[in-house]
Amino acid sequence: MDSPVPDEALTNAAPAAVSGLDLGSIYLGGHGATVTAEDLRNQLIMAADHAMATEIDASGALSVGQAVLQLLIAARTEAAERDHDFLYTGASAAFRDRVVACQLADAIGLEIGKDISL
Repeated sequence: MDSPVPDEALTNAAPAAVSGLDLGSIYLGGHGATVTAEDLRNQLIMAADHAMATEIDASGALSVGQAVLQLLIAARTEAAERDHDFLYTGASAAFRDRVVACQLADAIGLEIGKDISL
């Protein structure tokens, strides 16, 4: 995902890099909507560029909107092209239900039927 955003903007938007947390671990909690998508985009870019793998924990997701789903599709596609691991470590029932209803499980890399909830 090439980004026209300057490097300093990504650095300022990535508190995980400052605190020393694993850049590849991304937590999706609450309501994933357009207003939260920019932060998710920044986290996905940091994970793709600086981590060995991107791990998504959606166990706390209460709802997920179109913008978040589009970002997950793009990130998963790029990860596959770059041979970068992209996996889910948890997925709430609400997250799984939305992904299945939109027929996007394959596109985002979520294995339905595999119990990955924490």
